Amino acid sequence: MRRAVPHRRGAAPAIPLPSLMPSRPSLSRAARGARPPARRRAAPERAGTFAELPRAVDGVRRLVRGLRLAEQRTRAESGLSAPQLFVLGQLVESAAASLSELAARTLTDRTSVAAVVARLEEMGLVASERSASDRRRVLVRITAGGRRRLQAAPQPPTALLLDALGRLTRAELRGLTRHLERLVAEMGLADEPAGMLFEERARSVAT
Repeated sequence: MRRAVPHRRGAAPAIPLPSLMPSRPSLSRAARGARPPARRRAAPERAGTFAELPRAVDGVRRLVRGLRLAEQRTRAESGLSAPQLFVLGQLVESAAASLSELAARTLTDRTSVAAVVARLEEMGLVASERSASDRRRVLVRITAGGRRRLQAAPQPPTALLLDALGRLTRAELRGLTRHLERLVAEMGLADEPAGMLFEERARSVAT
């Protein structure tokens, strides 16, 4: 048994000194390799606070008004609806076209084109005939009366719109398309049918 060593009189007992370097807590391998949490991005500013909002709304108003006035002018000067005049104009440069070809030229579907062609045929402005090479294929051609009707007719709304879009650069058109699709989606219209311009008005007048 070890004997306790008596302290010398007047000497202070020895006290162990703490380490000057703080001890680091041990980290697991997963914790050492983990990245710091990403900072949250600030929420995007809503369009209601933008100074450009009135300009955007005014632009849409002018576009709608211009197209509507063009439709009224088309009907008053040619006696045709906007879709009828637009389809008729696509037949001027070719001898005849199928319904599928007309749908591609008018950027719409075959059903919409077929309804317009039927009305034009009733008025004697176009004529339909079976293809000699494929009897299942129906070809549509413009008549002499249709050409005379086009001579004094103004440009229909869709033609005016396509002319303006054609003057944009490819980058501008790509950006415009992306933003229009976003706007249509935000308005809940993405699944709505995209018929010819003023197609509904043409149907209501015809009935």
